[in-house]
Amino acid sequence: MASAAALTGQRCFVRVTGTRAARFVEFEFAIGDPELAVELVLQFDQFREFCARHEVTHLSPEEGARLDYERMKWRYGQPGVDH
Repeated sequence: MASAAALTGQRCFVRVTGTRAARFVEFEFAIGDPELAVELVLQFDQFREFCARHEVTHLSPEEGARLDYERMKWRYGQPGVDH
Protein backbone atom coordinates (compact mmCIF):
# COMPACT_ATOMS: atom_id res chain seq x y z
CA MET A 1 0.00 0.00 0.00
CA ALA A 2 1.38 3.42 -0.97
CA SER A 3 1.67 6.20 1.57
CA ALA A 4 -0.76 9.10 1.61
CA ALA A 5 2.25 11.37 1.11
CA ALA A 6 3.27 9.50 -2.05
CA LEU A 7 -0.29 9.35 -3.39
CA THR A 8 -1.00 13.05 -2.90
CA GLY A 9 2.44 14.61 -3.19
CA GLN A 10 1.77 16.44 0.08
CA ARG A 11 3.23 16.14 3.57
CA CYS A 12 1.24 14.22 6.17
CA PHE A 13 1.00 15.39 9.76
CA VAL A 14 0.22 13.67 13.06
CA ARG A 15 -0.59 15.29 16.36
CA VAL A 16 -0.95 13.01 19.37
CA THR A 17 -3.83 14.24 21.54
CA GLY A 18 -3.98 11.53 24.19
CA THR A 19 -3.99 7.88 25.19
CA ARG A 20 -6.71 5.52 26.38
CA ALA A 21 -6.45 2.61 28.78
CA ALA A 22 -2.65 2.54 28.26
CA ARG A 23 -3.36 0.66 25.00
CA PHE A 24 -4.51 3.23 22.47
CA VAL A 25 -3.18 6.44 20.95
CA GLU A 26 -5.62 9.23 20.12
CA PHE A 27 -4.33 11.47 17.35
CA GLU A 28 -5.14 13.85 14.54
CA PHE A 29 -4.04 12.99 10.99
CA ALA A 30 -3.81 15.62 8.28
CA ILE A 31 -2.69 15.66 4.66
CA GLY A 32 -1.24 18.90 3.34
CA ASP A 33 -2.61 21.23 6.01
CA PRO A 34 -2.46 20.44 9.74
CA GLU A 35 -5.49 22.68 10.34
CA LEU A 36 -7.77 20.22 8.52
CA ALA A 37 -7.48 16.86 10.26
CA VAL A 38 -9.40 13.74 11.18
CA GLU A 39 -9.33 12.22 14.66
CA LEU A 40 -8.24 8.59 14.87
CA VAL A 41 -7.55 6.00 17.57
CA LEU A 42 -5.15 3.07 17.10
CA GLN A 43 -3.25 0.66 19.30
CA PHE A 44 0.35 1.74 19.91
CA ASP A 45 1.91 -0.74 17.48
CA GLN A 46 -0.67 0.10 14.81
CA PHE A 47 0.01 3.81 15.36
CA ARG A 48 3.75 3.33 14.83
CA GLU A 49 3.08 1.37 11.63
CA PHE A 50 0.57 3.98 10.42
CA CYS A 51 3.09 6.80 10.96
CA ALA A 52 5.86 4.93 9.16
CA ARG A 53 3.62 3.93 6.25
CA HIS A 54 2.36 7.47 5.67
CA GLU A 55 5.73 9.17 6.25
CA VAL A 56 4.23 11.58 8.76
CA THR A 57 5.69 14.68 10.31
CA HIS A 58 4.91 14.79 14.03
CA LEU A 59 3.74 18.20 15.18
CA SER A 60 5.54 19.69 18.17
CA PRO A 61 3.63 20.79 21.29
CA GLU A 62 4.14 24.41 20.16
CA GLU A 63 2.62 23.68 16.74
CA GLY A 64 -0.29 21.92 18.44
CA ALA A 65 -0.87 24.92 20.70
CA ARG A 66 -0.93 27.21 17.65
CA LEU A 67 -3.57 24.97 16.03
CA ASP A 68 -5.66 25.05 19.22
CA TYR A 69 -5.40 28.84 19.33
CA GLU A 70 -6.54 29.19 15.70
CA ARG A 71 -9.46 26.82 16.29
CA MET A 72 -10.53 28.75 19.39
CA LYS A 73 -10.55 32.02 17.44
CA TRP A 74 -12.93 30.50 14.89
CA ARG A 75 -15.07 28.81 17.52
CA TYR A 76 -15.43 31.90 19.70
CA GLY A 77 -15.79 34.52 17.00
CA GLN A 78 -12.47 36.26 16.34
CA PRO A 79 -10.89 34.62 13.27
CA GLY A 80 -7.96 36.53 11.85
CA VAL A 81 -7.17 38.22 15.18
CA ASP A 82 -3.56 37.78 16.18
CA HIS A 83 -2.69 38.65 19.80
